[in-house]
Amino acid sequence: LGTLVANLGYDAMKFPKPVFIGDTIRSESEVTALRESRSRPNAGIVTWEHRGFNQRGELVCSFSRSALLLKKPS
Repeated sequence: LGTLVANLGYDAMKFPKPVFIGDTIRSESEVTALRESRSRPNAGIVTWEHRGFNQRGELVCSFSRSALLLKKPS
């Protein structure tokens, strides 16, 4: 979409179960925080929690990610 300015980092990465060849992985993403950028008035910082599940519904990966995104034009 052309809105990503920069990935700022990943945090709390966990792999509670193994993943095997042939597994089907589905993911969920949830926005957990939003804030205005102090240095760029046209951008903001978004934080997500990402989770990956195998075909049995077991959590196999989770992490949080922050990125600097352009704001929607007014």
